[in-house]
Amino acid sequence: MTEPQSTRTRTRPGADTIVVGVDGSQPSIEALLYAVKLGDALGKRVEAIAVWHPSVSVYDVYSPEPGWSPESEAHQILRDALAKAFGDIVPDELNAATLEGRTAPALIEVSAGSEMLVLGSRGHGGFAGLMLGSVSAACAAHARCPVLITHHGRPESRPEPT
Repeated sequence: MTEPQSTRTRTRPGADTIVVGVDGSQPSIEALLYAVKLGDALGKRVEAIAVWHPSVSVYDVYSPEPGWSPESEAHQILRDALAKAFGDIVPDELNAATLEGRTAPALIEVSAGSEMLVLGSRGHGGFAGLMLGSVSAACAAHARCPVLITHHGRPESRPEPT
C-alpha cells in the first residue's frame, strides 16, 4: 500500500495531476474512486490529499492522547481511505500526501496548475442538512482549475473499483 507522504509546503502537483481531497468520509472515498477512474481515462496521475490543522485550545485544557497529532491522524485517514477504496492494491498512478493548513484554502492553493480538483459533496464537517459542504462550495467558487463534485450515494457517481 502506498504510504502517504508528508507535505508541509504548499506544492503544485502539476497540469498532469488530478487532485482529490480526502477526509475519510464515504463521499470523499467515492470522490477518490471517481478521480482514479478519470485519471485512467485521461492518462493523468491522481494525488489524494488530506489536510490537517493544528488543534488549538482557547483554555489550554485540551490534552490529546500521547503520540497523537493532527498530522498523524491525517496520515491514518489517508491509509484507511486507500484501504477502503482499493484494498491492498493501490494504483501506481496514485500518490497520497498530507498538507498542513485550513482545508478549503489549502486545496484551492494546490489547485493552481492542476488538471482538476475532485471532491465529495459533503465530508465530515458542517451542518448535515447542507446539500453542498462548505469546503466543496469554497473550492467550487475559488479553485484555479476545474472542480468536479461527486454526490454521495448516486449510482452513477460510484465507479467500479479498478
